[in-house]
Amino acid sequence: MSLFKRKDSPNWWVKLTPRSGPPIQRSTGTPDKQLAAEYHDKLKASLWDQERLGIKPSRSWREGVVRWLEETSEKATHQEDKKKLIWLHVFLGDRSLDQITSDVIDQIRSAKLKEASKGTTNRYLALVRAILLRARDEWEWVDKVPKIRLFKETTSRERSLTHEQAKCLLDELPEHQRELVLFSLATGLRQSNVLRLEWGRVNLELRHAWVQGTQSKNRHPISVPLNDVALAVLVRQVGKHRERVFTFRGRPINSVNTKAWHAALKRAGIEDFRWHDLRHTWATWQRQAGTPTHELQRLGGWRTGAMVERYAHLAPESLAVAASRLDSVLAGYDLATWDTKEKRPPSLEAAV
Repeated sequence: MSLFKRKDSPNWWVKLTPRSGPPIQRSTGTPDKQLAAEYHDKLKASLWDQERLGIKPSRSWREGVVRWLEETSEKATHQEDKKKLIWLHVFLGDRSLDQITSDVIDQIRSAKLKEASKGTTNRYLALVRAILLRARDEWEWVDKVPKIRLFKETTSRERSLTHEQAKCLLDELPEHQRELVLFSLATGLRQSNVLRLEWGRVNLELRHAWVQGTQSKNRHPISVPLNDVALAVLVRQVGKHRERVFTFRGRPINSVNTKAWHAALKRAGIEDFRWHDLRHTWATWQRQAGTPTHELQRLGGWRTGAMVERYAHLAPESLAVAASRLDSVLAGYDLATWDTKEKRPPSLEAAV
C-alpha cells in the first residue's frame, strides 16, 4: 500500500502507478490513516475499472485549474481569476473533481462570506461553477457536477463623488496618487488601463491616447480623447519613465489600493468609496453635463448602450426637451379644460 506523509500537509497521500499513463500522486484529504487506506483501495479499484472497463479516469481540481488558465489566458480578468484560484486552493487543491460536492461548495460559500460581500462571494462561486461545467460539457472529465446557486444581488452600484468631495479628496492625496485620480476623473478609464498606460499609446500633439483591445474589458480598443486636464497630467509625467506613464520614485505604479489611498479617503470624510467608483463619478459628471448616451458609450468603452442607461436619470434636462415637443400639439386640449368664465388658465394651487 503506497501511503505516505508530506511535510507540507497534515493529510495522508497516496501514490499509485497504473499500467498505462503517468503515476498518480495525490492527497487523500484526511489525516486518519484508516480512512486514507479506504481511499487508497477505492482509487486502486477505480484505476482497474478505467483500464479494463473503459470508465473515465478521475481528474483532479489542479488539472482543471491548469487547463482552465491555459484556455482562458486572453480573458481580461485572467489575473483576477488567478488570485481567486489561489484562495480556493485551500478548499479544492487536494480534491479530485468528483470529490467536489454541494457540501464542499457550502464550505467555500460560508468561508468567503465571513470576509467579503455576497457579490464578491458570487464571483468566486461563479469561477468554480465555470470550471466544473467546462470539465463536464467540454472536456468530458466528469458526468455530473453539483448545482451552484449564486446569491441574488442588488442593482448595480452607482457611487459617485460630488465636485466638492472630489476636490477635498485630491487635496488629501500624495502627489503621485493625485495625478492618477485626476486623470481617472478626466478620462473615465478603468484602473488597470490607467496604471498600464504606456507612452507608446499616447500622442500629446494630437491630444489622443488609446487602449489596446487586449487590455480592455470588452476586448475592443478604446479611443481616449484628452481634455485639458488629462493632457496637463500627462505633460507633468513626461521624462519620469521611458515606457510607463504613471510612476512613483522612478518605478511604475502597479497598485492603488494602498494605505495612503484609504487614509486620504478617511481625512476627506468619504466613506464606502472604491477606486472603480471614480469611473462612476466620471460618467455621472458627463451625463450631468449633457453628454448623450451614444457618446458616453464610446468614451467609456462600453460594449452596449444598456450599460450606460443607468446614468440616464442624471440628465433630466435632455428628457425635458423631448417632453416639451408635445406642448404645441396638446395646447388645444389644454385650453378646452379652462374655465371659460375666468378666461385664463387655472393656477397651480387651484389645480392641486
